[in-house]
Amino acid sequence: MEIKKRLATLVGCNYAGTRNELRGCINDVEAMRDLLIDRFGFDASNIVILTDEPGAQMLPTGANIRQTLKHMIDQANAGDIVFFHYSGHGTLIPSVNPHNGRRRRRRDEAIVPCDFNLLTDVDFRELVNQLPKDATFTMISDSCHSGGLIQNEKEQIGPSTSPASSKRILAHQRPKYIPFDSVLHHLSSISGLTSPNVSDHLSTLFGSNASPMFAAGTALHRSYTDDEDDDKKDGGILLSGCQTDETSADMSPDEVEGTEGKAYGAFSNAIQMMMREEGKEDEEITSYKEVVLKVRELLNKQGFEQHPCLYCSDENAEKPFLMADEIEKKLDSCSSPSWNSSEE
Repeated sequence: MEIKKRLATLVGCNYAGTRNELRGCINDVEAMRDLLIDRFGFDASNIVILTDEPGAQMLPTGANIRQTLKHMIDQANAGDIVFFHYSGHGTLIPSVNPHNGRRRRRRDEAIVPCDFNLLTDVDFRELVNQLPKDATFTMISDSCHSGGLIQNEKEQIGPSTSPASSKRILAHQRPKYIPFDSVLHHLSSISGLTSPNVSDHLSTLFGSNASPMFAAGTALHRSYTDDEDDDKKDGGILLSGCQTDETSADMSPDEVEGTEGKAYGAFSNAIQMMMREEGKEDEEITSYKEVVLKVRELLNKQGFEQHPCLYCSDENAEKPFLMADEIEKKLDSCSSPSWNSSEE
């Protein structure tokens, strides 16, 4: 049987030696790499990892992340599986075009690469729009305010309406969040500008390598507006570590069992724990919707105050996570007598 290509980009930013330092993000993507290979049939040669660890060959700058994701999508064919895992800081920025479209947007979600060259929900919408027919772009963002990081993607599991409950306090929890004022102050200290508009700093510092949303003289693409049909089917699938108004946790070692003494992101770790347990049991392949609901339940049991969300089409919500049913079929084929034929 034909198995579709599986491509992945994994990004971990620890911001070591800065006031924004995290500890578990590089561990998160290394663990995700192992999970993709061992459980979901990814070939190591089709996985690109960008981290800011000392000596890294390619740092997770905004330009490098954007170029790597664009290259990955350019490599994809119809029906292929494209995967992006980000573990690092997130932020909320004032909307560049708050009154355009039927919904008023006061803030846009963004991730914070190691050089602060922001990638926003608009950037990820642009990438999804470039997917080949029937290909999917699954994005796991273990960052604060990550709900809605693919612009206009349909909400399947959103803000929790559960009543507040008493939870244990986790002693070494750090939010994966940089306030916008801190982002602006950092950029201003480098650009030398005093403008309150983040676009001025990003376009000055990064030029054409800034997001098209911020680049000087760049006309806004149609996909930057909010008048798209929310029910339109596309290949974007976002699993966010929390709601737009929440923070995601970066944890020190030994706060939760099963982390082998390593720092970790609560959301990334919960996904990996859940998948390891699922792999031990002979159950039906877990859908995207079931993954998010189970991870929510696990994080609640562990005492975290964050609620992962799912954004995608109705059809994709019910599909097996990373189309794992294809891997099961491949394994069944491998065990059949015809697998060992001499046919090249």
